[in-house]
Formats: sequence, C-alpha cells, structure tokens
Amino acid sequence: MAATVLESLAVPSPCRAVAAAPRAAAPAAWNPSPVHPGRRGLGILPRFSGLRCASLPSSSSVAAAAGSRVVRRAAVVCEAQETALQLPDVSKSTWQSLVLDADVPVLVDFWAPWCGPCRMIEPIVAKLAKTYEGKLNCYKLNTDKNPEIANQYGIRSIPTMMIFKNGEKKESIIGAVPEATLATSIEKFV
Repeated sequence: MAATVLESLAVPSPCRAVAAAPRAAAPAAWNPSPVHPGRRGLGILPRFSGLRCASLPSSSSVAAAAGSRVVRRAAVVCEAQETALQLPDVSKSTWQSLVLDADVPVLVDFWAPWCGPCRMIEPIVAKLAKTYEGKLNCYKLNTDKNPEIANQYGIRSIPTMMIFKNGEKKESIIGAVPEATLATSIEKFV
C-alpha cells in the first residue's frame, strides 16, 4: 500500500503529571480524545480509517518552542487504496485509432474535471472496464480539452457515456447512473 506524507505537524503528548492531574487542573490545550473518553495517552487526534500518524524524529526546536510540555512530532499519512482504477484518456489525436478503428466495442466517458457527477461515476466505469476486459475497451474524454469531438457527437450534458461498435455510435447513457444500468447497456454490444 502506498503512503505519502501530506504535511508535518506537532502533536502534543500529555505527560504523566498532566494525565494524572484532575481535568480541572489540566492545561486547556490538552483535551483527551472525545472518541475514546477515559483512555489515557491518546493525545488530541482521534484515529481515522485510512489515516495513520507516523512518528518523525523529534527536534529540539519544537520541544523548546513548546516550553515545558513534551511534544511528539508526527505526520498524518494518507494511504491510497490499491483498488483505485483510472480510465485511460482518449483525445482528438487518438480518437480514430482507439475508438473508431477498435476491434471490440468501446465505451467512452465524456467528462470534465470540474464535474462532480463525472467524478462519482468514474470508479463505476473503471470497475466495469476491468470486468469486461478483453471484450470492451473503456476510455475517458475530457470535453474541456476536446470540444470538437464533444460537439461532433452532440454532448450537451456530462457525464455522458457512449458505446461505439465498428466505428459507429450505438448507445448513449446520460448522467451518473447506477452500475446495473451501465452493465445492461454494455451487455447488448459485447
């Protein structure tokens, strides 16, 4: 699983004296995690699925800046899922060879980076591309970068998925539809 450090941050670590002291006497900056009340030593950051804190070497400047408090340096690490699939791009220069001259049916997802529903449906199309691998080719076409093709096929709303077979447009599916709807349309042509 790939991990990337997004940003370094200093995480206060409660010392034993603060943890043993009554809550009224505890410093205002230290507050036990509300997710796990009554558990000591958890710090102020709750645990999240998909995120983890990775320890970094402590620095004397951080400890000095914090005064008498003990500070543990950590980094929040986001772990990307290996199951995330991405569709290959098609453009004006590759349209003829990848779509119109293809030996198998082709599904083209017309999308734009600013379109929320387009981003919602991309993982579904990518999953179907893997399911129908060898029987169907799937590509995405950025309508902002390739307006000529979008205009040629009358794209007025995105996301729009079009199925091509033998160089001809066979079917259009408009909007962020369920996986079953796309699968039913694909089954007609594979």
